[in-house]
Amino acid sequence: MENELFERAPIPKAYFKMALPVVFGMVVSLVYNMVDTFFIARTQNTDLVAGVSLCAPVFTMMIALGDIFGLGGSSVISRLFGEKRDQEGRRVSGFCFYAAILCGVAVTALMLVFREPILRLLGADASTVEYASEYYRYMALGAPLIIVSLTPSNLIRTEGMALQSMISTVTGSVANIILDPIFIFGLGMGAGGAAIATVLGNLVTDLLLVYFVKAKSRKLTVSCRDIRVEKAVVASIFAIGIPASLTNIMQSFGITLMNRYLVRYGTEKVAAMGIALKVNMIVVLVMVGFAFGAQPLLGYCYGAKNSRRLSAILRFDLLVELVFSAVTALLLAVFAPQIVRIFMQDEAIVGAGSVMLRCLLVSTPLIGVVLVFTTLFQAEGKALPALLLSVSRQGVLFALCLVVLSALLGYRGVICAQASADLLTAALALVLYRIVSKRNR
Repeated sequence: MENELFERAPIPKAYFKMALPVVFGMVVSLVYNMVDTFFIARTQNTDLVAGVSLCAPVFTMMIALGDIFGLGGSSVISRLFGEKRDQEGRRVSGFCFYAAILCGVAVTALMLVFREPILRLLGADASTVEYASEYYRYMALGAPLIIVSLTPSNLIRTEGMALQSMISTVTGSVANIILDPIFIFGLGMGAGGAAIATVLGNLVTDLLLVYFVKAKSRKLTVSCRDIRVEKAVVASIFAIGIPASLTNIMQSFGITLMNRYLVRYGTEKVAAMGIALKVNMIVVLVMVGFAFGAQPLLGYCYGAKNSRRLSAILRFDLLVELVFSAVTALLLAVFAPQIVRIFMQDEAIVGAGSVMLRCLLVSTPLIGVVLVFTTLFQAEGKALPALLLSVSRQGVLFALCLVVLSALLGYRGVICAQASADLLTAALALVLYRIVSKRNR
């Protein structure tokens, strides 16, 4: 069945069967994050909300570590399945699963040993350290569960089980949403309760993923007997997984850098950008879902040396990303003031937020180009191009645009920096694709 999907099914059917569950899972994750923030804010304790917010980079780091084994492993496995080396792919899946567990245990140990210096580094002070420490402690203990959840959820998609991956992720998110008010308010655990709910939600996801691997998969494993892989394979996993994980880190870096430049123009500008970024993130997450949904198809065709089908999937992927981003961006840009007003009624913030949102939306088709070629390079195991794109859009090129444009245009340069970085990164993606294509031929 999975070979039919990867080798012979009509491209639109194969594409949407793989991508739509990922898109839906992304949307549900976004809803979960908003609901989680809502319940924490309902405590009406500013110090508690701030303490939990300070620990956000910790969660981002765990997601990034999980992506190393999830995205790096799925890239290698997809190519091995395309080459009909199923047994090697099985061993890679076992290695990634247990490597993620060991990584999680190591993170727990390090976080607990260095708790105080890490909390100071995160910015905890006398008013927030109690709540930040409480949230931090339970997140540290749950690190293995959080990191592991990112691994099989990506690996099982290499066998065509995108729906099962979505079911696991969505069920875990729903469990988290249900448990939040119970632990935060019902049991009176505050910040610690929010962390426990998050950890238990990931436990639900993990249990479902393990069940699907054991009951439904014919090629993957969670058995400790199938974990021996060659050093070259381990290097391949890290070569793709680390650049993929940097995307999450660069996102946090980009937002932090943007806020540091905006704060000099007033806190209302920072608030307006926060709203604009949140709205824009809805569009970007859907686009990420389409791009990552297609990655196993691209990897399989590359491993099978089916260049004609690989090119057809790539073209269809680009078409979907461009059409979706253009239509959605146009609609949101037209109704930008009304959308911003949903979040805040202050006319100064509505005015600034509307302009910011439009500046972000104008380059969304370019983001689609970047996403498609990033996932293509990851699927093909091209570590250097994948790394360059991962650190460019919200990292190196964004920082460069922010410094130069703010110096030349001031405030307008700051709010146009991301669109400029998107343009440069898309151009870089096309140049890298031409270079890699020539080498492949």
